[in-house]
Amino acid sequence: MRPPVAQIWSWLEKVPDPEIPAISVVDLGVIRDVRWEAETLSVTVTPTYSGCPATRVIAQDIETALTARGIEALRIETRIAPPWTTDWISAAGRAKLTAFGIAPPSPSGGPAACPRCAGTDLERVSQFGSTPCKAQWRCRSCLEPFDYFKCL
Repeated sequence: MRPPVAQIWSWLEKVPDPEIPAISVVDLGVIRDVRWEAETLSVTVTPTYSGCPATRVIAQDIETALTARGIEALRIETRIAPPWTTDWISAAGRAKLTAFGIAPPSPSGGPAACPRCAGTDLERVSQFGSTPCKAQWRCRSCLEPFDYFKCL
């Protein structure tokens, strides 16, 4: 018996992003579709950018999570159009990023507040952070550096 798609989504919510393990691939918005095609489960993934080095690991982690739950016929499709956008990060994902010490994306192009102390006196240290999708910022209130998830 094949599990309902809603159940599969709940399983995928437990698959962490390999670069930011505090957030799931579902909360990050890279899982775009889950559907049954006859007896094969199809999962569509849109990486955060086309050259993202974590794409292969994400696919492997999805496969591992689903085969461990009895899914035998699985197809993982990587789709780069439409391109991923930070708008696809869920509200829960944004809260998890903040709790992990990463400022979530903001329409202003920079962090709205320090994820550590909520201070707003901020300065950009570098356009490049610990991964290509993040920039390095510092809070002038608590003096702590932090990553900012860049808007894409």
